[in-house]
Amino acid sequence: MRCFVTVYLLRPIAFLLVLMVSGGGVPVLAEDRGHPDPFQREGGVAPSIQALATTGGGVLYAGSFGFGVFFSDDYGETWEAINNGLGDRFILCLSADEKGTVYAGTVRGGVFRTKEDGKTWESIKAGLRFVEVKSLLAHHGIMYAGTGKGVYQWDEGARAWSPVAPGLEQVLIASLAMTNTSQLFAGTAGKGLYRIDATKQGTWQKVGDPLVDPKEHLTHTHIRVTTVSPQQHVYVGTQDGGVYRSKDSGKTWKPVGRSLPNDSIRGIVVTRAALFVATGRGIFMNNFQNAKWVPVNNGLTELAIQVMMATSEGELYVGTSAGAFRSQDAGNHWVNISETLGMHFSMPRPYF
Repeated sequence: MRCFVTVYLLRPIAFLLVLMVSGGGVPVLAEDRGHPDPFQREGGVAPSIQALATTGGGVLYAGSFGFGVFFSDDYGETWEAINNGLGDRFILCLSADEKGTVYAGTVRGGVFRTKEDGKTWESIKAGLRFVEVKSLLAHHGIMYAGTGKGVYQWDEGARAWSPVAPGLEQVLIASLAMTNTSQLFAGTAGKGLYRIDATKQGTWQKVGDPLVDPKEHLTHTHIRVTTVSPQQHVYVGTQDGGVYRSKDSGKTWKPVGRSLPNDSIRGIVVTRAALFVATGRGIFMNNFQNAKWVPVNNGLTELAIQVMMATSEGELYVGTSAGAFRSQDAGNHWVNISETLGMHFSMPRPYF
């Protein structure tokens, strides 16, 4: 699993809502992007869901910004808060490993993981510097963490984190992805895309072919989302330049989402039949047969998507600025599954 981190700078303007984007960078204020303030809605609003993870069989974890982690064992029909031992309730990413242990990356508390009961947490931040943890990736028994100071991996024997390789020590890692040939990709907030062979010692290498907008001729270096398809194609979503795809492990790239109505990419899910892209203005689908993007937002009452996830059982889930939604028919219809997440009337603020 992967998750989707930001350096959070709060402006001292009490009446502006800070909405965090899922891919890192500067926080987005509701008024800055023309979005209505969700807390002005009558009756309050569900928590902003920044991260999602599943361990299968309808078991879901939803990480919120300020209200901790919620647990469901019935495909999101009901939720309960599970914050015992969770020292930081500002969740930026979640990832589940092969054993069903769930890891949570936070704004200032480092990384937490679930204990055997799946509902209580322990802190595992030894070796991490005082930085946010924006992305997590579980791969073949190893947990990787993308932080504001580069990429780390967890050593269970030493019970500590250590840098994967030199070269990204001062860079915020917004996303992580791994191919089946152990090529580890790190999407950064402003420095482009990097790659390393996770089976060998070495240094991070910047992906040589730049992500250039063919219309505006701009190079995009803020990588919010990185994912690998079943065909082992690498997809990246940028802050404001759409989606790019590589079929040769990052050697060359082709823009595939420049015609999207919104270029702020929050999530990418690739199935064998279609490509789904979550943006700041809803979700769009492409069936690979043509370049046309089709909106698939029926039932979504909140279009500011923060994260998107697919399960092995075929469901799609999204976290938004106001709750979570589920689709069981490839995005054709969405159901609001936020009722038991609770309603809130103000946005909590992280501590500094």
